[in-house]
Amino acid sequence: MATDYELDNVDLKILEILLKNAKKPYTEVAKLIPVSGGTVHVRMRKLEELGIVEGTTLKLNYAKLGFDVTAFIGIFLLRSELYDEVISELKKIPEIVSVHYTTGNYSMFARIHCRDTQHLKNVLHDKIQRVHGITRTDTMISLEESIDRNIDLHVE
Repeated sequence: MATDYELDNVDLKILEILLKNAKKPYTEVAKLIPVSGGTVHVRMRKLEELGIVEGTTLKLNYAKLGFDVTAFIGIFLLRSELYDEVISELKKIPEIVSVHYTTGNYSMFARIHCRDTQHLKNVLHDKIQRVHGITRTDTMISLEESIDRNIDLHVE
């Protein structure tokens, strides 16, 4: 697959529709554009091969599953060259759902979900803060997530 592929309005409309409902059948997507179901299938396969689309996921309501606390952890590293070693260890902690390598005050910024504040304390003390290379952390508990969305691709 050529890496110089340029997205067109058909690709963008397919993405726009599937971002709203990834479970929508390709035949229904095709009717909305309008193109054939085969075209949608071929375009999606191309977008996956190019790495633009990276699989599909379920969006979970963690609170309804008993994980009532969402927190953001600012992580300070002893030295930046320890990043790969630290990220390898953080991947082993199931409560961590995302980690970003950042500029600014923190070396890394993580989002975690915990059952309650005691669980959060245990994850911080017994797992995250014991990782070699982490010198300290700052924790911010989320009171409410007001926006969680994909970027609007501005397809007309």
